[in-house]
Amino acid sequence: MPFRSALSGINAASEDLKVIGNNVSNASTSGFKKARAEFADVYAATQGGSSNAIGSGVRLASVNQNFGQGNIEFTDNKMDLAINGRGFFVLDNNGTREYTRAGSFQVDREGYVTNSSNKRLVVNNADEEGNITGDVGALRLDNSNIKPKATSRLDVGINLDSEQTPPTTQPFDPEVSNSYNHSTSLTVYDSLGNGHLATMYYVKGEEPNTWETHMFVNGKSAKGEQTPPYTGDTLKFDGSGALASINGEAVPPGMVSYSGIDVGAGGDPLNIDVNLLSATPTTQFGTKFNVNALSQNGFTSGRLSGFDIDDAGMIKARYSNGQSKVLGQVSLADFSNPQGLRPLGDTTWAESFASGAALNGTPGSGSLGSIQSGALEGSNVDLTGELVKMITAQRNFQANAQVITTADTVTQTIINIR
Repeated sequence: MPFRSALSGINAASEDLKVIGNNVSNASTSGFKKARAEFADVYAATQGGSSNAIGSGVRLASVNQNFGQGNIEFTDNKMDLAINGRGFFVLDNNGTREYTRAGSFQVDREGYVTNSSNKRLVVNNADEEGNITGDVGALRLDNSNIKPKATSRLDVGINLDSEQTPPTTQPFDPEVSNSYNHSTSLTVYDSLGNGHLATMYYVKGEEPNTWETHMFVNGKSAKGEQTPPYTGDTLKFDGSGALASINGEAVPPGMVSYSGIDVGAGGDPLNIDVNLLSATPTTQFGTKFNVNALSQNGFTSGRLSGFDIDDAGMIKARYSNGQSKVLGQVSLADFSNPQGLRPLGDTTWAESFASGAALNGTPGSGSLGSIQSGALEGSNVDLTGELVKMITAQRNFQANAQVITTADTVTQTIINIR
């Protein structure tokens, strides 16, 4: 009798409707991947087979997921991340690795970047210098003050006017304006992050193409001298205006070094190298004094003020003291057979034997996609297509139900034969 075959058809249509219903209900779920019910016939074959054998119905063979790309929807939250291409975000669920395409993240009370299920985003961590290391772990945003850095280097690029004449007042004294030709200043920092005013003075020498330079910090000589005459460093230029030597030593390196500079305020003494051959070198041309480059490498303490994530997944923090630092790089995972991943709910999947081992990498490397910050990947469900499939599943259900009705009528007719 066909009852069993028709009943299997009804069950198959019901399973198909369940899959379609799940797709439709998640049409607006970020990172959701639609599924498809696949069926196989049931064939009761005897040994040796038979050309007259009739099938016994249908069964649900598998429910396969479609990991096609969903639409990228832009948001106003930099913590929202979308993958444009292959790959999955890696999540840490109490030591267990899980994978997702849903990139809606926030910061929990401990500073960890988590999703709505409190699973932490896994990244390739950076060291104190901002270099990406092989250490992989949960990303944590530290809101405490970053340590200050004492100034150890100045990069100076100036032009000294070759037409200048030696000052009328000798010897050099920073308190006497006509005892030097030019000066320039900037702020340097000690080991506690306190700022100190550093001023460099330039005095035209009696010998052609020579200048004398002095540095004072907080109005005191960087060499520790208290009163004039102050010991300067001699700069000599060649006929083309390029720096040729410092204190009689040929350049490069082009450094004037000061050590043990007492700045008070409890900070350690400063040791500073003044680089006169930076990217914009110091010159002596026949034009007016001009400062082309002036920078230093120290900074005061600061707090986290924001961060940015680029398409390579690099997470760069910005601090209130104007500094920036790389905190890590988003880690992505790919699989030889993504359809073999085991669904866990909450738009996450787990590795399985069928999927193969996770292939970890960074955004943009190999076949992995890039990261879009301030965006989310939408569901890849096509509602129009799902509604059409729903109608088809409904017709299949009705047709199988009609087979049972017809078979019942035939059975009643046979029973009623006398």
